[in-house]
Amino acid sequence: MSATTLNTFADTGYFANIANAARQLIAALFAVQPVVSQRNKEETIWWLNRLAADSELHSPNLAAELRYFASRG
Repeated sequence: MSATTLNTFADTGYFANIANAARQLIAALFAVQPVVSQRNKEETIWWLNRLAADSELHSPNLAAELRYFASRG
């Protein structure tokens, strides 16, 4: 009798995990991206360009990467 109880518990746990995984997959597929204001976006681009200018002399590769990220906006 205890073996039946264990199997039932295992089946319930397994199917609950499958259902949870399916819910998470659907939520990830239809996730809504957060809305970013235009001002916040412009400030971020300005900040990245400023960091690139500050690091140009000692790390030109880093400056190039920061400018690339800023251009992706």
